[in-house]
Amino acid sequence: MNDLSTFPITRKWPAQHPDRIQLYSLPTPNGVKVSIMLEETGLPYEPHLVDFATNDQMSPAFLSLNPNNKIPAILDPNGPGGKPLALFESGAILIYLAEKTGQFMPADPAARYETIQWLMFQMGGIGPMFGQLGFFHKFAGKEYEDKRPRDRYVAESKRLLAVLDQRLEGRRWIMGDSYTIADIATFGWVRNLIGFYEAGELVGAKDFSNVNRVLESFVARPAVVKGLGIPKRA
Repeated sequence: MNDLSTFPITRKWPAQHPDRIQLYSLPTPNGVKVSIMLEETGLPYEPHLVDFATNDQMSPAFLSLNPNNKIPAILDPNGPGGKPLALFESGAILIYLAEKTGQFMPADPAARYETIQWLMFQMGGIGPMFGQLGFFHKFAGKEYEDKRPRDRYVAESKRLLAVLDQRLEGRRWIMGDSYTIADIATFGWVRNLIGFYEAGELVGAKDFSNVNRVLESFVARPAVVKGLGIPKRA
């Protein structure tokens, strides 16, 4: 077993189970991608709360693992070649865990790249645009008198939902019958847009019947139910 104590992050968040994947996160739409994936795969892991209220993400310990000061990040004691592997960026972590376990990623090369394509659609489009809409609709940006920034992100969020809705026409999941990391990455954000951001009416969420249908299936999965609350907030 490799010694995780050589990683500075374990001094702030000691590993009680150093044989398990160490998850450093917060239950946000990006954070829960990885907790849901870990629950879905059944990989043993140990979650650690990175508390934004106390700026944990800016601590030297966290920055030693992710210099971009964003959650989630992981430390796998049993990485490639049996050596510890530290990773940040939720999309990269999803791909790694899928390949590590052989789950939630098609084995067929063409389908594999198509899945990654839709993962990138979430990473480059849905996440950033929904997040900006949340800022301008629910948080500090809502106080701005000029509503053009908000409306820009409303329009782009509607467009992205329409793309997703069209993709889901006649499909159970983004890739068809198979549930993949593309779904894990995407539907936590859709849930957040409608729920936590309270922007469902603003983007006309009820009009996207396929998105709503698949979202309902997603949030009913036991691993999703559990993963949405990990790590527990202080």
